[in-house]
Amino acid sequence: MDSFSSASSGSSSSTNDIMDQVKTQLAQAYAEQFLETVRDKCFDKCITKPGSSLSGSEGSCISRCVDRYIEATGIISKALFSQR
Repeated sequence: MDSFSSASSGSSSSTNDIMDQVKTQLAQAYAEQFLETVRDKCFDKCITKPGSSLSGSEGSCISRCVDRYIEATGIISKALFSQR
């Protein structure tokens, strides 16, 4: 292999590593934003009297709220990606 070929394959590997790091960072940022949004929306909707523990109705409300939010996000994602 000549020096150009080995340099170009090394550059390609480096570029792939950088792209993988960017994808990982974007996925982490998306997950953090998703959790923050769910936490904020479900807290506002379900927690009537903040305290040291959740009541049974608050806990089940949060569980349903998170489930609905995850389901809605999945439906939206499928719709967006199927339009490509």
